[in-house]
Amino acid sequence: MNPIRLVLESFRFAWQALRANLLRTTLSLLGVTIGIFAIIAVFTIVDALENSMRSSLNFLGDKVIYVQKFPWGFGGGPYPWWKYFNRPSPTYNEYKFLDRYVENRLAVAIMDDKGNVPLKNGSNSIDGSYVMGVSFNYDLITDFPVSNGRYFAVQEVEASREVAIIGDEIAKTLFPNSDPVGQTLKLRGIKFQVVGVLERQGENMFNFGPGLDLTCYIPYGTFSKLFQGNYAEPTIIAKGLDTDPGLQELEGEIIGLMRSRRSIKPLEENNFALNRPEMAAGAISSIFSVLGIASWVIGGFSLLVGGFGIANIMFVSVKERTNIIGIQKSLGAKNSFILLQFLFEAIFLSLIGGGVGILLVFLITQVVPMGSLEATLSLNRIVMGFSIASVIGVLSGIIPAALAARLDPVIAIRSK
Repeated sequence: MNPIRLVLESFRFAWQALRANLLRTTLSLLGVTIGIFAIIAVFTIVDALENSMRSSLNFLGDKVIYVQKFPWGFGGGPYPWWKYFNRPSPTYNEYKFLDRYVENRLAVAIMDDKGNVPLKNGSNSIDGSYVMGVSFNYDLITDFPVSNGRYFAVQEVEASREVAIIGDEIAKTLFPNSDPVGQTLKLRGIKFQVVGVLERQGENMFNFGPGLDLTCYIPYGTFSKLFQGNYAEPTIIAKGLDTDPGLQELEGEIIGLMRSRRSIKPLEENNFALNRPEMAAGAISSIFSVLGIASWVIGGFSLLVGGFGIANIMFVSVKERTNIIGIQKSLGAKNSFILLQFLFEAIFLSLIGGGVGILLVFLITQVVPMGSLEATLSLNRIVMGFSIASVIGVLSGIIPAALAARLDPVIAIRSK
């Protein structure tokens, strides 16, 4: 059996069936088209939403552990906030202690923030900006893209100087026609020299935490003097090494050192929380897995209808070509050749319907505006769509193909 000949003949018969009964075939393939379109479209949008959400979490950093008062909660049940309310907040001295003694880390930093802070430069002002006080190594821990200027020098941080790194929106508002680097802005009446400007982040559907475009970074000591007073609730952040992929060594070190620092007895539970960005990523994955299941259910019904439509076409095709099957068998064609011929024909028909569905998804991603959401039809989703279409073709064509293969050649020839 020549496989190339088998494929070419199957394609020829499928094309003839499509041309001879265009309306019937189109209506029958409509279910496959709608089903593949529904599944691939939903998955494409889900991919775009998940990518947008994950990109909005870049400010949390990668391979990092946050030492905080409260653990993060993501809807996994009741959140006993009263249990954590009386815990002591992390302190600057604890940050210095961890920075000195933690070994399995790339960097340790401390940060605190204040929202809705007005900034001014002459007659230009901006409300609703976000001020963050950070230590020297903060840029090593999180995504911190400086497009113009530089990060803080160690002397500026240690001396708590009035220097700032601002987001792109702040720069454009306060310094509309000039380079902000080297100029000054006023924060709570105090002049700060701008030493850097961050890359523009742009709009995002999900804004977890402050957007970089509206954030102003200043040294932690300077922030402490301006905003903390008698109340401070900073966060200590530690970034792990590549040699510690699960951050187990880093986590063990932090727990041991913090318990020692706070004189926690062996049987007492921790009075601090260790949070990881993976916790947020896990919550995101669980949400979108539910959406994925929903898309399978929605598209599954259409695929079921489409599968029955293709099976109907194949049964009609077997009946119309019974005489040809008899002639092929009398000339030496094996049952396996007849079976694969009709099976390939069903797969080709299903692939045509699936291809149209994928094409519709592609056109929608190119034509329909989705605001800040970047929806792209990926190669994985294209392969997924054609794979589903192939499976539908096999399931729909296997029974008609088996009936065709089992026909008696003498009876089949006489059928006409």
